Amino acid sequence: MTVVEFGDFECPYCAAAAPVLRKLVDTSAGQVRLVFRHFPLFVSHPHALTAALAAESAGEQDAFWQMHDVLFAHQQRLGDADLARYALDLGLDATRIVGEGAQRFGDAVEADYADGAELGVHGTPTLFLNADPYAGRMEVAALRAAVARSLRGNRRAGIEPGAGR
Repeated sequence: MTVVEFGDFECPYCAAAAPVLRKLVDTSAGQVRLVFRHFPLFVSHPHALTAALAAESAGEQDAFWQMHDVLFAHQQRLGDADLARYALDLGLDATRIVGEGAQRFGDAVEADYADGAELGVHGTPTLFLNADPYAGRMEVAALRAAVARSLRGNRRAGIEPGAGR
């Protein structure tokens, strides 16, 4: 089962969802994986785009999830100087995290945003369980129940867990 989250690093609801989604994955015995897709709401969150670029750059340095966690933990401080400091704290090349070094990830962030818009994403966080939109509560128990229903439905349809995307 793949859970796809369209999120924004400056969104307080995404920050609240992060530990819930982490717990869902960590307690799934390998049945659930999380994919984060960028949907920066740049009109209301002026630092969301630069944070997304920083996360992508960190990912190229094998530290996406570490940067993801730091960005949510410090979402009130997402200026360039802050992002560079977080990169250094994680042992990353800060020159690739902010400014010109991060701009090359703009197309990837834009593609995520466009995909989200095409799927009807209007706000964050928005979740999809495999390709199905999730409209339930952002709680581990509710997500586990939805995942279990989806996995049962896939098995009845002859689809093996993990097949597809």
